[in-house]
Amino acid sequence: MCGISGIINRTGAPVDMDLLRNMTNLVAHRGPDDAGYFARDQFGFGHRRLSILDLNSRGRQPMSLADRYWITYNGEIYNYLEIRRELLKLGAEFQTGTDTEVILHAYARWGADCLARFNGMWSFAIYDSERQEIFMARDRFGVKPFYYLSEPDRFAFGSEIKQLLALQSKVRANQKIVIEALLTYIDGHTDETYFAGVRSLPQSHYLIYDLKTHSQRVQRYYELGESLEFRQMSIDSAVDAFRELFRDAVGLRLRSDVQVGTCLSGGLDSSATSAVAARLYQVESPRTFVGVHAKSTESRSDESRFAARVASSANLNLVVVEPTVQDFAKTIDEVVYTQEEPFGSPSMFMGWHVFQEARARECKVMLNGQGGDEVLLGYERYYAAILRQYSGLSFVRELRRQARNSASSSITAFLHYLYFTRASLRIERLTRRSCLTKEAIARYDFAAVRDSAASFRDVTALQKHEIATLQLPHLLRYEDRNSMRHSIETRLPFLDYRLVEAAVSMPTDYKIRDGWTKYVLRKAVQNVLPEDIVWRKNKLGFEAPERTWLTAFEEPMKAAIRDSAILEQIAHKDRIVKQFTRLSLKERWAYFNLAVWERVYNVAW
Repeated sequence: MCGISGIINRTGAPVDMDLLRNMTNLVAHRGPDDAGYFARDQFGFGHRRLSILDLNSRGRQPMSLADRYWITYNGEIYNYLEIRRELLKLGAEFQTGTDTEVILHAYARWGADCLARFNGMWSFAIYDSERQEIFMARDRFGVKPFYYLSEPDRFAFGSEIKQLLALQSKVRANQKIVIEALLTYIDGHTDETYFAGVRSLPQSHYLIYDLKTHSQRVQRYYELGESLEFRQMSIDSAVDAFRELFRDAVGLRLRSDVQVGTCLSGGLDSSATSAVAARLYQVESPRTFVGVHAKSTESRSDESRFAARVASSANLNLVVVEPTVQDFAKTIDEVVYTQEEPFGSPSMFMGWHVFQEARARECKVMLNGQGGDEVLLGYERYYAAILRQYSGLSFVRELRRQARNSASSSITAFLHYLYFTRASLRIERLTRRSCLTKEAIARYDFAAVRDSAASFRDVTALQKHEIATLQLPHLLRYEDRNSMRHSIETRLPFLDYRLVEAAVSMPTDYKIRDGWTKYVLRKAVQNVLPEDIVWRKNKLGFEAPERTWLTAFEEPMKAAIRDSAILEQIAHKDRIVKQFTRLSLKERWAYFNLAVWERVYNVAW
C-alpha cells in the first residue's frame, strides 16, 4: 500500500524532478517506509512505499522488468502467490517476493487481460518503453484511488487530489458538484471531483496514454455480472457456498509480513470479519488478533457492548477509543484536509481515531467490513425495491412481512418506498428544504436523483447501481483517506469480486428474508458469532455522537458559515445561521463542512 504520482509533459520537455518529488512527498503518509523516482524523456514516476510484503529494499518502486516495463503501484494483489506459481511455470524469473513484480510479469505476459486474473485492490501505472505508452488501471470496485489532471501542456496523476492541486496556479471549485452535493447529498457518482479539472479514473477502467501522439483513452475492462449457478442454488447450498467464499476472502487478506488487526464496530459485517479473521490468524500467528473500536459518548449510538461481546467470543484483544467533543474540535481541519472533499457526517472522525489507535498499536494492516451492506442488501431503504414488485393486498402483506424483523416499522418502510422510488417527491422535498438560492438550484438537473429512483425498479439493478455509482464510491474514499493518513492499509473481504458476484446473483429472498437484512450472511456466521450479534436488527457502524458534538460546536460552525465566500455565492447564509437549530444535523454539517473545506484548501468559486 503506497502513494503514487506521475507527470507527463505534452511539450516534450523533461520533467522537473523537484516538482515530482514535492508532488510525491505530499502523500508521504501513504508510504513512510521508502521513496523512489524514475524519469525518462518527457515523463516521470514517483512512489512512496508502505512495506507490507518483502520488507527489504528489493521491493522499492518504481520497479523495472527487463528495463522495458516500469511500474508505480498502490494496492495489494491477494492471490499473487497463485499467479506467481502460474508465471513460474511459464518461464518467469523473480527477483523479489512482492506482488509488484507479479503485476509486472503478468502485464508483460497478458497485457491488459492480466487485470481479470487479479483478486485485490490496485491503482498503478506501467510504462512500456517499446510501445511508448503508459498503462494506468484501477481495481474493479475502486478501493484504491487514481486521480488525474489533463491540461494542454501536461498530464499528471496521483493517489490523492492534493498532489494535483500542487500543480495548479489557483484551486477552483467544481461548481456543479458542490451545488449537487449541498442540494441532494449525492457525490462521488461520476469521474468529476469537487475540484475543477481534477478527475477520478472510474472503478473497473484503465487509461492508456500514448507518448507518441500524447492522446489518451479510457476503457472499461470489467462488468459486474451474474452467476447462473448461484441464482439457481437452494438457500442451504447458498449459505454453505457463501460461508466458504467469505472464509477464503478473509484468509487471502491476512497475507502479510506485518501485523494485521481489525476495525470492530460491533455491527454484523465488522463482527463477522473480525471473528473469522481471528480464528484464521491465531492458527498462523502467536499474537492475539487486535480489534479497535470507537465508542460513542451517546447511548443511542454506543455499540461498545456489542464489540465487547464479539471480542470475548472470538478471543480478540479489544482496544476501545472514545473521541470527545474536544477531540472533534481539535481535529476538524486535519480530518477535512485528510478527506480532501466534503463528507457526509462527523462519523468520519470515529474512523479517523480508530486508525490513529491502530497505528499506535503497530497494526499496519486492518480488515474492515466495508461493502457488506451494498453487497448483501443491508440498508432498510432497499425494502423499497422489493415492495416495488408488489401491488394491492400483496403490497400490504409484503410490507408487514418485511417489517416483522426489521429495525423499521411498516410506516417507515412505506415512507422509504414513497421517497426512494418517486424522483418527483424526492426532488420537491430536497428543493423545499434547501437553503440554496433559486439561481443555484436552477443550475442543477437532478439527473442523479432520477437515476437513483429508476434503479429501485429492480433489486439487482439497484445493487449494481449502489456498488458502482451511488453509495460505495464515496464510502471507499472515506476509508482510504482515513486509513492512509495514518499509514494503515485496509482490506475489505466483502469486496472480494468472487463474493460480490455470488451475492448479487443470489435470489433477493436470500439477502432479505422476512425483514432480516443480509440473511445469507447471518446464516453463514451463526456458528462463529453470539446469537444476539447475528440476529441484531439495528445497525450503526462507528456512528459519532453528532448531536453532542454539533450542539457544543454551534457558534464556531455559524462563524465558519458566515465567512464562506462560496456559500455567499449560492446560499442564503443569513437564513442558515438564523434557522441553524431548526436544520437537521445533516444539513448543519453539510454547510459547515463545505465552509471548512473551502478554507483549508483555499478554494475559489
